[in-house]
Amino acid sequence: MEPSGALSSRRPDRGRVYLDYGGLAPVDPRVVAVMRPFLEGGVGNPSSLHSLGSAARESLEAARLKVARLVGGSAAGLLFTSGATEANNLAIKGVAPRASERGRHVVTSSIEHMSVLNPCRDLEKGGMAVTYLPVDADGRVDPDALRRAIRPDTVLISIMAANGEIGTVQEIAQLGRVAREHGIPFHVDGVGAVGRLPLSVEEMAVDLLTLSSNDLYGPPGAGALWVRPGVKLLPQILGGGQEGGLRSGTENLPAIVGMGVAAELVRAEWRGERARLCRLRDRLLSELLAAIPGCRLTGSRAQRLPHHLSLCLHAVKADGVLMDLDLHGVGAASGSACASKTLEPSHVLRAIGADPEEQEGSLCFTLGRWSTAGDIEAVLELLPPIVSRLRAFSPKVLPSAAS
Repeated sequence: MEPSGALSSRRPDRGRVYLDYGGLAPVDPRVVAVMRPFLEGGVGNPSSLHSLGSAARESLEAARLKVARLVGGSAAGLLFTSGATEANNLAIKGVAPRASERGRHVVTSSIEHMSVLNPCRDLEKGGMAVTYLPVDADGRVDPDALRRAIRPDTVLISIMAANGEIGTVQEIAQLGRVAREHGIPFHVDGVGAVGRLPLSVEEMAVDLLTLSSNDLYGPPGAGALWVRPGVKLLPQILGGGQEGGLRSGTENLPAIVGMGVAAELVRAEWRGERARLCRLRDRLLSELLAAIPGCRLTGSRAQRLPHHLSLCLHAVKADGVLMDLDLHGVGAASGSACASKTLEPSHVLRAIGADPEEQEGSLCFTLGRWSTAGDIEAVLELLPPIVSRLRAFSPKVLPSAAS
C-alpha cells in the first residue's frame, strides 16, 4: 500500500534499492509541492509588519499546530529549530544549567545519540554530574534502574524513544512516570519513533520532545523541540528573540512549512504504513537469518521500530559488504550515519555487549515510504553470496565452525 496522492507514486531514489531511510529520507513529493511557492518568492519574513509578513506568520503558526498535533501537545510549546541536533542541545543545555541552583545532576542512557551524549559531557566539564544508565542485551533501560539513579539534586532525565542504530524501542511511558513521580523534567529524543509509533507527550509524561523533519519525510534542516509549559529553558542562540525568545534567528519558513505538511501526512497514514513496513522487515529478517550462517539480530525483536533491521555478521567486515551492495545498486548502512565519521567502535554495540568482531560486521537496513517487496528480494538475492565471497578471503572462523 503506497501513500495516497498522485505525487507519492514517484520514487525519489530513481530505481536504486535505498534502505538507509534512517540516514536520510527522501522528501515526499507532496511536501515539495507545498514548499515550492515559499522557495520561489512572494513570501515575507514572519517578523515583518506588512501583509506578506502577516501571511508568513500565519503559515508558520499553521505548521506549528500540525507538528504539535502529531505528538498530542499544545502548539504553544513547540519551538522550531534547525534540526534534531540543535533541539537535543537546547533541551540538555537549556534545562540543566538553568536549574543549577536546585541541583547539578543529569540522568541519561549509555546508548543515546551523540547530540545528547556530547552536550552531557560538556555539562560534566562545567562541574555537573551525569549518570549514564546501562542497558540490557536488547538495548533497553530498566525503569527501576532509572528510579535508583535519581538523586535529590537531579534536574533532568533524558532517554531516547528508540535507538537509531539497533532499533530498540524504550518503555517511555514507564520511564516518564518515574520522572513525574520525582518531579524531574523528562526529555525524550523522539527521532525515528515519532511518526512511526504512537507517541503522546501527555500520555507518556514527556516534558521535552525532540523531533526531526526529515524523519517525517520532510526537508532536512528543520526540527523542533516541544516543551511543556512551566519548563524553563536557557536560550542557546541569542538574537532577535524569535520562537518566544528561546531560539533566535529568522525562521526557515519553507522547511518549517514542509515539516508541517509532512507531520500532517504521517498523522493520517502511519498505521497502515507501520503494518506494511513490519511485513517487509520481518520477511527480510527471517530469510537472512536462514540464509547466512553466523548472522544475528541486534536489538529487541519484539520492541522494535517497524522500519528497522540491524544485524551483526561474524567473520566479515561491514564496510566491505556495504561497498559490494552499493556496486549492485543497494544502499544500506553500518551504525549511525551521524557517528560514522569518528571511525570509533559503536558505543551502542559496546553497551549491549557485542564483541569487537560483531561490531565490525554490523549492518543496518532502514525501510521507508518507497520501500517495496522488490527491494527486499534484491537484498535477499545479493547479500548471502556477498557475505560468502568475502568470508572466503577472511582468516576468521565462524563460531559454529570453531566449536
